[in-house]
Amino acid sequence: MQRTMKDLILDSIKSYRDEILDFTKALIAVQTENPPGKSYRVCVEVIENELREIGLDYTVLEVPAASEQIMDTSNHDRKPHPRYCLLSFYGSDERTLYFHGHYDVVPASSEAQFRPYVEDGNLFGRGSSDMKSGLAAMIYAVKAIKACGIKLNGRIGLTIVPDEETGGLRGSRYLVDAGLLGKDGIGMLTPEPTSGVIWNANRGAISLRITVKGKPAHIGLHYQGINAFERMLVVANALLKLKAEVEPRRTSFKIEPEAAQHSILMIGGRCEGGINFNLVPTECSFTLDRRINPEEDLEAEKQRLLTLFERLRHKGIDLDVEIIQEGESAGVSEDGRLAQALANSVEAITGKPPSFEMCPGLLETRFYARQGIPAFAYGPGLISVSHGSDEFVKIEDIYSCAKIYALTAAKLLLS
Repeated sequence: MQRTMKDLILDSIKSYRDEILDFTKALIAVQTENPPGKSYRVCVEVIENELREIGLDYTVLEVPAASEQIMDTSNHDRKPHPRYCLLSFYGSDERTLYFHGHYDVVPASSEAQFRPYVEDGNLFGRGSSDMKSGLAAMIYAVKAIKACGIKLNGRIGLTIVPDEETGGLRGSRYLVDAGLLGKDGIGMLTPEPTSGVIWNANRGAISLRITVKGKPAHIGLHYQGINAFERMLVVANALLKLKAEVEPRRTSFKIEPEAAQHSILMIGGRCEGGINFNLVPTECSFTLDRRINPEEDLEAEKQRLLTLFERLRHKGIDLDVEIIQEGESAGVSEDGRLAQALANSVEAITGKPPSFEMCPGLLETRFYARQGIPAFAYGPGLISVSHGSDEFVKIEDIYSCAKIYALTAAKLLLS
């Protein structure tokens, strides 16, 4: 009996099971915490070694002056932390399906999270779900297609970046500005931890740090000071009024549960201020995170916030506003060729059709969607555990994702 392309791909990935797991463990063991962006060069070298073993050419780009812009204020890490992007292609012709992933992870709860271990069919460790297992899956999907000798009418592009967890300024945004992201793209897949669904939309984000200033004075001479904390409460109350206006808005994209459909304005994710209990606080700061639905306009919502702060300044409140990150929302149809090729591949491997939903946070699909390139997230992890102290991924799901990516690429690039 003649073996199908699907049979060839599945058998190939099956033969790589040990290699995929070992590679994922090797990636997890590198402490690519962001902030501040440690060990990026080491992690890129691990990926380079894997690509050389596969026989893929690649280019590593150091992001100019990135190390001068990084400092982790939480632990006063002032060492330079360069950023690196890696690009690789397999196939000929210019039309390109991109597999896009990031190698940075959120800070770990302990050093032990960088010692990956297997228990009950799960792989534990920081980045196991978000998204080092996804990186392994997409790289081995390319290896399987290459090993099977499948001739593509186009090529697969591997784009591997830093700093996704902090907005992508010194990763994907750098590639956009350099004209290197999504070049000749017909589609993009990213293996974010989607918990079994396909994300075809994402929220935008405007993240700010507001610092309210006062004047210090001893408690006994408090009348000589200006209490920054009390002024901060005035700012927070103004933001609470805005919160009441924007949060009733709802998206038309599918997202569960119903409460998740609403627009978001969160105040005080991080708060700091004062020096001692007996000193009028001279400075207080807090963060604000505004998450916008695809139906809202990023610039309009950003300007609404900045106008509010300007009104407060005119009322005599001295404050500074720092933009931590900003990113656009995006949404693409679930009826296009790539969407259907991905959905069909998921069903072929998992046995059930996936649903399309909106991601509750930012996605790097937005950089591609802005260029008119259909972009989707589907990966082996669970969003519910991805930034937690017991982050894990089901090992079988890593292999399934590699199969799904390979099948999707073959379906899209053979026609």
